[in-house]
Amino acid sequence: MDYDEVVERLFSRHRSVQSSGFSSDAYKPGLEAMREYAERLGNPQELFRCIHVAGTNGKGSVCSMIAAALAARGFRTGLYTSPHLIDFRERIKILEPSGAGMIPKEAVCEFLEKYDRDGLTFFEVTTGMAFWWFARQEVDVVVVETGLGGLLDSTNIITPRISIITSIGLDHCGLLGGTRAEIAFQKAGIFKPGVPALAWGRDGETQPVFEEVAAAKGSPLYFAEDFKVPAGFPPLDLEGPCQDINLRTVCAALTILYGGGPAPEVQQAIAHAAALTGFHGRWEILRRNPLTICDIAHNPPALAANMARLEQLGRPMLIVFGLMADKDIDAILPLLPAGAEYFPVQPRTPRAMTLDDLALKLKHFSTSPQPSVAGGVKTALQKAAELQDAVIYIGGSTYVVSEAISYLQSI
Repeated sequence: MDYDEVVERLFSRHRSVQSSGFSSDAYKPGLEAMREYAERLGNPQELFRCIHVAGTNGKGSVCSMIAAALAARGFRTGLYTSPHLIDFRERIKILEPSGAGMIPKEAVCEFLEKYDRDGLTFFEVTTGMAFWWFARQEVDVVVVETGLGGLLDSTNIITPRISIITSIGLDHCGLLGGTRAEIAFQKAGIFKPGVPALAWGRDGETQPVFEEVAAAKGSPLYFAEDFKVPAGFPPLDLEGPCQDINLRTVCAALTILYGGGPAPEVQQAIAHAAALTGFHGRWEILRRNPLTICDIAHNPPALAANMARLEQLGRPMLIVFGLMADKDIDAILPLLPAGAEYFPVQPRTPRAMTLDDLALKLKHFSTSPQPSVAGGVKTALQKAAELQDAVIYIGGSTYVVSEAISYLQSI
C-alpha cells in the first residue's frame, strides 16, 4: 500500500479523538497499554532527552518555540505535537539549525506495517511511532506535547528534563474535572521526582495544587511569571493573544535548564518559531487582502482572547465559525462580537455541531449559514470585496481551520 492508503487504514483501524471524540475506543486513559507498546518497540523513549509540555492553551506554541530554541543551540531536536491540520506527518518533526522536516512517508509506512496492532488507540500508535522515529534518528532531545491532561496521557511514560504547564482553563471538563483546580491536578500529573516543574502563573485556585503535587513528587517548582523576557527581544512570528505569556514561559524554561536566558541567536530562532517549525493555525494570517486570519482556539478562555483582539482591530468583521458538539456554546456566545457577520459552518466530522443547531444558537447575531467550510470561506471573501477594510476570521475548531486552509490552497 502507498502512504495515503496506509494512513487511511490507520484512521479506520484506530478511531481518533479528532474524528470520534472521547469515545471508549478512541480515548483510553491510563498508561499500561502505552508502556507495554513502548516495551515492544524497545522503549525508544529512553534513548533521548525530552521536555514535556501540558496545559489548556498555549502548549503548542510553547513546544514550537522551545524546539526552535534547542535547534538554534545546536541540538538535533524532535518535536511531537497534535493535532495536525493538513498532513498527518505534521505531528512528528525533526529540527536542526538548517530547518525542519516531517517524518518521511516511507517511515510511516514501515512503522505501521511492522508495529501496528489492534487494541491500541490512535494516539498510542502515533506516540509509539514518534518515539520510534526519534530514537532511530538519534535526536538529542525531544519536545513532547501531551494529548489530553497529563496524568493519564499516553506521553506520560517519559522522564523529562523539565515538566512545563502552560495556562489552565476549563476544557474537556467531563474528562479532566469541572474546576480549574481539578484540571490543574491532571496536568500536574506530568511532574516527576527530582525533575524541575514549571507552571505559568500563581493564582489562588491552581497554585496550591501545583505546590502540593510538586512537594509529593519531590519536584523543584517554578512559576514562569517570576521570570522576565530579555530586553529588546525581537517580535514573534507566532502572533495572537497570550503569546507574551508563552514567551515568558519559554524564557523561564531555558533559564532553568541552562542557567541563563536565551542568547541573541536563540532569541532570533524563537522569534521565527512558526516559520522554522511549520506551526500553523495560531492567529495565522492566510491572506493580506482581504485580511484573513485563522486560529484553532476552541474553548472559552482562548476564544475570549481572540475575539477581544479581533474587536480591537476596529474593522468590519466576517467570522466563519464552527464548533464541535461537545463545546460549551452557552459559555462561548457572550464572547462573540455582536457587530460581526457570521457564516456558521459544519466541518466534515461526526463530532461537529450540526449547522442547524449552531445557526439556532447564533440566531441573535447576523448570520448566513453555509453548506460547507469552503462555502463559508468563499462567501466571506465575496462579502469582504463589498466592504472597506474588512477582516475575515476563521475558527472555532481545528477542523474548520484545516478545511479552510485546504480550500484556500486550492484556489
